[in-house]
Amino acid sequence: MMDIEQIKGIRRALHQNPELGGEEWETSKRIQQELEKAGIPFKTGFAKTGVLGIIEGGAAGGTVALRADIDALPISEKTAVDFKSKTAGKMHACGHDAHTAMLLGTAFKLKEMQDQLTGRVLLVFQPNEESTPIGGARPMMEDGVFDEFKPDVIFGQHVWPDLPVGQIGIRDKEMMAASDRLIFTIKGAGGHASMPHQGKDAIVIAAEFISSLQSIVSRNVNPLESAVLTLGTISGGYRYNVIADRVELNGTVRTYSSKAKETVKRRIDSLVKGFAEAFETEIDYEYIEGYDATVNTPEWAELIRGRAVETLGAEAVPAVDPSMAGEDFSRFLAEYPGAFYWLGCAREGEEKSKPLHDPEFYFNEDALEIGINTMVDVTVNALEKLKK
Repeated sequence: MMDIEQIKGIRRALHQNPELGGEEWETSKRIQQELEKAGIPFKTGFAKTGVLGIIEGGAAGGTVALRADIDALPISEKTAVDFKSKTAGKMHACGHDAHTAMLLGTAFKLKEMQDQLTGRVLLVFQPNEESTPIGGARPMMEDGVFDEFKPDVIFGQHVWPDLPVGQIGIRDKEMMAASDRLIFTIKGAGGHASMPHQGKDAIVIAAEFISSLQSIVSRNVNPLESAVLTLGTISGGYRYNVIADRVELNGTVRTYSSKAKETVKRRIDSLVKGFAEAFETEIDYEYIEGYDATVNTPEWAELIRGRAVETLGAEAVPAVDPSMAGEDFSRFLAEYPGAFYWLGCAREGEEKSKPLHDPEFYFNEDALEIGINTMVDVTVNALEKLKK
């Protein structure tokens, strides 16, 4: 029998020993050990550390894939839990330790009812989710994770501190945004601060360029569509009395629709060319395509919603807005039907929980059993639906 205390122990062990994307060797080894103990066959070697568990039902039928990401973040933990990270500068600040533990718990329960299942369940433990634009989903597929068994549907769940324990967030279409990177290098000409006419001040150019970039969303993107353009870093200059000859800007673009993305890309290109000409300077830039938008298949989103209402109650499935955060699960959904949903995990008694990727992010372990039961229930009902 699946023991929730066992799952809690697995989650805490993973939390104490976080590994960054592409380095999840010990995490992968622990997953394999747990699957082996449960008598669940598995394959390895996908995107280096990825694992595919396989549960064959008692009768032929459809194939349901379930995905959990396994990597941590380069963040120094600031929580007060007894099982905090043992590795300086690394933390499971996005809940992937819980995702991994819950998929193992789901696997244990499905293994117990294996003979009653009609079809096949694929357990996808994905590395490197946090490493946009590379990610782990596409490399896993390129390495043949679904070569032998192709899923008819794939599901993923993500812990969500904006929702209380006991609630599920699900939308019929957009759940998460496309996530792209921006890198600009403005090349001016240096000089003495007292003689600015002899140089080309990269800081002044950057200041005006930043303001113009911010007008793209407000004045070029259709107001009925969503887009965010954020510059997160700016660096340049040497000394208070020296004209800066170089400034670098780094940022991100988030969109849901390809039309909005193309509008942003086109206007960025126009602005770069216009500023370079107007200031008689050179501006290099890269627009790095990251994860696509995570867009659910409506019929499978409705199945999740229906099962959550049935098992947790109508109040447990509130209307939710999509998130502008990116998610590598989008690459699975680009190939296969499926749905991605959020699992409430807010800390009880807190008016506003710390967000994902925060060094004080706290996962409420009361959500573990709900997450496992939801994924099991969704899987069983998806297999039943695929029979028809």
